[in-house]
Amino acid sequence: MRVLITGSAGFIGFHLARHLLERGEEIFGIDNFNDYYSVKLKRERHALLEGYENYRWHECDLADMLSLQSALKDFKPECVVNLAAQVGVRYSNVNPHIYAETNVLGFLNLLECCRDVKPQPRLIYASSSSVYGGNQELPFCEQQVVDTPISLYAATKKTNELMAHCYNHLYGIQCIGLRFFTVYGPWGRPDMAVWLFAEAIRNGEPLKVFNRGEMLRDFVYIDDIVAGVANCIYADNLPGCDIFNIGSHRSERLLDVIELIAAELGVKSPRLELLPMQDGDLPATYASIEKLHQAVGFRPSTSVSEGIPKFIKWFQEWEVRKC
Repeated sequence: MRVLITGSAGFIGFHLARHLLERGEEIFGIDNFNDYYSVKLKRERHALLEGYENYRWHECDLADMLSLQSALKDFKPECVVNLAAQVGVRYSNVNPHIYAETNVLGFLNLLECCRDVKPQPRLIYASSSSVYGGNQELPFCEQQVVDTPISLYAATKKTNELMAHCYNHLYGIQCIGLRFFTVYGPWGRPDMAVWLFAEAIRNGEPLKVFNRGEMLRDFVYIDDIVAGVANCIYADNLPGCDIFNIGSHRSERLLDVIELIAAELGVKSPRLELLPMQDGDLPATYASIEKLHQAVGFRPSTSVSEGIPKFIKWFQEWEVRKC
């Protein structure tokens, strides 16, 4: 199968690409290697992918329509997985324009490119648990109304869902949206909680914990995410347009996860800086995943007690190597 992955040097994109390459699929990766976080980390991920003979790639920004058109026209993918995005809830409060450019204009460009490819590829795209906004009923399920985003990042992801619905209705493009919850694991993102906590504990610095620690998160290990996305790529019974949660169906206390990270790093009492809730954050996330299970058999299997040690082992190796 020919699969085009945008954001192939990113956290999830890298793991998905490597998984599919190991299965013998032909992968075309697209990434712009922006400096939102460590370019060195992105380049190292990319270098591992380049070791596969069935991997091709193109350095490209989704906002660059001509470059994107050329990539899709030449490769003619059977499936496009859009994982490229400007991420981060808090960063969207201080740099909103890059979210509109990448997440909205970039996604529009990708939809237009998929429209032009014959036969049209299946489009699987990353949405986010952030779209649940002010919803307080847990677990979050796909039937809930998500018309009240509380961050610009969430608003761009909700916009992606609406755009996908429109292009399926108008042009018949099969569009499958996946609302990712809190993904973690080796080769992760330095701006995400598990990495930030590990780095602060390792350096003996206080941990910034928002909502004074009263936070619950649905942490889902990267291998489970990859299995779920891969199932969506191969499934032959998916509808023309739909949205699915992809999480662990467990909600962990953030303070418990911090204790687990500290224990793996050999620290008994990490220093905590308890702060008020930040604008745009959700106090709790918890995914209902029954819909995705029924559709493609998705069932995550990695608990945080198994996944955190795997991440910390990789994190310690990375900290040594990057120096």
